[in-house]
Amino acid sequence: MAPPFLVMDVITAANARAAALPPGAPAILRMEVGQPATGAPAGAVAAAVAALGARAPMGYTEAFGLPSLRARIARHYAENYSLTVDPARIAVTVGASGAFPLAFLAAFDRGDRVAMAAPFYPPYANILTALGMQPVLLECGPESRFQPTLAMLEALDPLPDGLVVASPCNPAGTMLTPDELSAIAHWCHDKGVRLISDEIYHGLSWGMVAESSAAAFSPSAVVVNSFSKYWSMTGWRVGWLLLPEDLVRPVECLAQNMFISAPHIAQLVAEAAMDCTPELEANKARYAASRAALLEGLPRAGFTDIAAADGAFYLWCEISWLSNDSLAFAATMLQAAGIAATPGVDFDPGRGGRYLRFSYCGAPEDMAAAPGRLQAWLGR
Repeated sequence: MAPPFLVMDVITAANARAAALPPGAPAILRMEVGQPATGAPAGAVAAAVAALGARAPMGYTEAFGLPSLRARIARHYAENYSLTVDPARIAVTVGASGAFPLAFLAAFDRGDRVAMAAPFYPPYANILTALGMQPVLLECGPESRFQPTLAMLEALDPLPDGLVVASPCNPAGTMLTPDELSAIAHWCHDKGVRLISDEIYHGLSWGMVAESSAAAFSPSAVVVNSFSKYWSMTGWRVGWLLLPEDLVRPVECLAQNMFISAPHIAQLVAEAAMDCTPELEANKARYAASRAALLEGLPRAGFTDIAAADGAFYLWCEISWLSNDSLAFAATMLQAAGIAATPGVDFDPGRGGRYLRFSYCGAPEDMAAAPGRLQAWLGR
């Protein structure tokens, strides 16, 4: 059985705590999950309403998705990365969560070793383990901005069969510079190490480090992206893979058998969302304001050791001055302070007891209230 994705357990606990609150009690501040409070953009919702109102047929699409959506994603790479991408290399998936099993099954065999930085997004390791593959954890800290380095990779013996990188990453919110990503991508290609680049937080970076795609540096890299984060479409379950030529047909065959296709209506909404940039940038400005409020306010509550918040919408905070058991601390904080956050052990089984992840994509007024509530609870 796969281990739990603990943030989902925190969601359940927070829902139960909220349901038990007496009338008039302060609301639970939801900082546990990377789910934008903004929802799908208005133009995308209008596209759904129009399609449903017209009773348009909503059947299976091609396994790789609607041709028009794949072409629009290809245009996204041209406009944002100056990359020419053949739409035939794009596979629309059932969220990024549906993309990872397809990528791992196509790229690796049972027993293959796949490296990743720790802390890491838990389903990377959990999916690999469930598929009979072996995660290889690279312990990363603030000295490498919680990202892997070439020196770490070259020290592995034997070399791994694959490497997962994320920039911006979850949970730390840090990024690889374009030069760092380029060096890692070229090293992987030269060494025959399949690179899987998780780019689902692209569009949500804060100007400290430039965004770049692994597709610009390696013809063998697999890129994962999603409409859940920048496009605020978590529940619509649409993502995509940008595949190297040798994996196009293997992934297509797997997708045909495992998923048939992503939901038709969700694909229509995703295509419309890509033309809603003004609203999406306004959403991003809300996250930026919440980020600034927390970076200013959390240190006053004692949370002074925070990873460089380059992108995504997470703050990775060391809490060793309070506890070395983040699971118990998060549970107590929910009950006593009414703040839901994710324990670090979800992302780093070895060292995560000393960390919490706060998500700041919720309602801005809730994010602004969190530091004061923490100060009051901790007596700071």
